[in-house]
Amino acid sequence: MQIILCVCCFALNAQSKTPNVLFIYTDDQAYWTLGASGNSQAFTPHLDLLTKQSAFFENAFVTTPVCSPSRVSLMTGQYASEYGVLDFIAQPGHRLYDPNNPIGLDPDSFTFPEVLSLAGYKTGLVGKWHLGDWTGPGTDQRFHPTNQGYQYFMGITGGGESPIDPNLEEDGVVRKMQGLTVDILTDRALAFMENNKEKPFLLSVHYRSPHSKWLPVADEDWAPYKEQDMVVPHPDYPNLDIVKVKTKMKEYMASSSGVDRSVGKLIKQLEDLGLSENTIVIFTSDHGYNMGHNGIEHKGNGYWITKEEHPATENLATNSRPNLYDQSLHVPVIIRWPGVIKPGLRVKETFTNMDWYPTVLEMAGAAIPVGKVLRGRSIVPILKGEKLQNWDNDLYAEYSMINYSTALMRSYRTTEWKLTKDFKDTTRDELYHLSKDPEERINLIGQNSNEINEVISELTEKIYRKMKEIGDPLLKSIQRP
Repeated sequence: MQIILCVCCFALNAQSKTPNVLFIYTDDQAYWTLGASGNSQAFTPHLDLLTKQSAFFENAFVTTPVCSPSRVSLMTGQYASEYGVLDFIAQPGHRLYDPNNPIGLDPDSFTFPEVLSLAGYKTGLVGKWHLGDWTGPGTDQRFHPTNQGYQYFMGITGGGESPIDPNLEEDGVVRKMQGLTVDILTDRALAFMENNKEKPFLLSVHYRSPHSKWLPVADEDWAPYKEQDMVVPHPDYPNLDIVKVKTKMKEYMASSSGVDRSVGKLIKQLEDLGLSENTIVIFTSDHGYNMGHNGIEHKGNGYWITKEEHPATENLATNSRPNLYDQSLHVPVIIRWPGVIKPGLRVKETFTNMDWYPTVLEMAGAAIPVGKVLRGRSIVPILKGEKLQNWDNDLYAEYSMINYSTALMRSYRTTEWKLTKDFKDTTRDELYHLSKDPEERINLIGQNSNEINEVISELTEKIYRKMKEIGDPLLKSIQRP
């Protein structure tokens, strides 16, 4: 697809001062980790306050519940399968890393930071990129974020890093740094805002928290949970290892509180620099997380957290539980836009990570490049309080798990029903009546009734239609019934 560049494509809105954009993006942070989401055990005072000043989304989802594919959709506004990024990208030193087959986001992709850079924004990324490595043997700089629209980068070169004393890149050099990773990244983000306060900026702060491993954390982040008896979701799940769930839940939530503390510092910096009223603040995550929900832990490439072991099968590793549960897809989304968004707005419409591209550009007053394919849509009208009658609340999700296990899952979700098909193993297909079973605990796929059969047929057709629309490569290897 040829992208036509012209001055008119990137003309900023001259009717008002160009807003800064602070885009805070966390790793593995589920919707339910915030007090604002209804979790009474969550210690997130800064995010809860930000929610009261902002629009808070109740139905925001990602389209693939693992790191790299989700980040592709954020950056491009398209499904990750359209770019050939199907699973998380292994980094040098990982046992799945293949130096002869480098994987990353095509440098010819037109990301939303690139559009804003061309529009006159100073763009910076602090933290995790995870869309290709440039440090391994025989690799080059083509996957570096500075080739995707970011003029400044400081942070993690791969997908994982220690929560303390991390190896981070700064000024083009990777070196070991001292301290908690969440604090180091925050300090660099604060410096970026100070250094660029006189011009419009896009600052993406991509934390590696609350990705495991979770400990150590700052004492103040651990303190709220130290004596808490953590609440376990689905405690009646057969053979659930409740002790393990409670232990991990406490560590995970403490890591999430470290993010909250850091957000507080970023917000205060905006206030101290006099930038609050002209800065759009966005908070979200790359995907959700399960912690005992339906007997599993982790995200789309989840695994069982039960007392008994689940043996390996032809396609699945021991204890592997690939899934497209809502808990893996559902993410927090908070947008503060002073003077535009009414504080305390609760957005109930379905929003996906592919909607960020057109939404951020419209908020910044920058036009979508001519010829750019987008699968998402701008939610700005809803943020401005407009009532839209034709907003589509359906969700299509995909995950071709190729690391560790093999599962070729596609899902179609309405507000009423949700069908997930695994084209690698049809015995793992799932159907949930969401309006009656929002926690997806009763799989109806095997029930033989006219209603169930009609729903399966209808949603299956929607899945195939979407696969055809986006040119899903999986279509070439499957035979429709």
